[in-house]
Amino acid sequence: MIRLFAALAIPEDIGRALQARQTGIEGARWRPLEALHVTLRFYGEIRQDVARDLDAELTSITARPFSIELEGAGAFDDGSDIHAVWAGVAANAELSHLAEACETAARRAGLKPEKRNYKPHVTLAYLRRPDPAEVGAWIQAHNLLRSPPIFIDRFGLYSSHQSRDGSHYRLEAEYRL
Repeated sequence: MIRLFAALAIPEDIGRALQARQTGIEGARWRPLEALHVTLRFYGEIRQDVARDLDAELTSITARPFSIELEGAGAFDDGSDIHAVWAGVAANAELSHLAEACETAARRAGLKPEKRNYKPHVTLAYLRRPDPAEVGAWIQAHNLLRSPPIFIDRFGLYSSHQSRDGSHYRLEAEYRL
């Protein structure tokens, strides 16, 4: 079994700018530079043979290069259930198309459909029982976040490996647009 997801890498200069915002929430597990990405589709734990089928399906995706912009900040869930803070991604038809193509690839490889609505973002920190007021203050301080355009000409299939220090990601395959 291998835990996989498709994602867009964040360029180092944009990642460093995001890292400058990684402060102000006690106990936050801030994500390292190499872990910053925009998930297109999380596939979860799958068998190696299904992973090979998925790779073949992802290889067949056709899309033109495009640009995205990071915009705003937020959190997943609320109150004592807040579990992550993130930088948002501005609405983008090409990004939505690519995410839908990654979903279609999953279905063709025999995986179950994703039930959650797609919300593109870059997770900056995972949280465990944070002070909601502290998270609210962080969101308010970073809600005007806006990046320069990020040129996207490829996406990757990443594996995720859990450790005591959090998840570590490895690029398994890369697909040019």
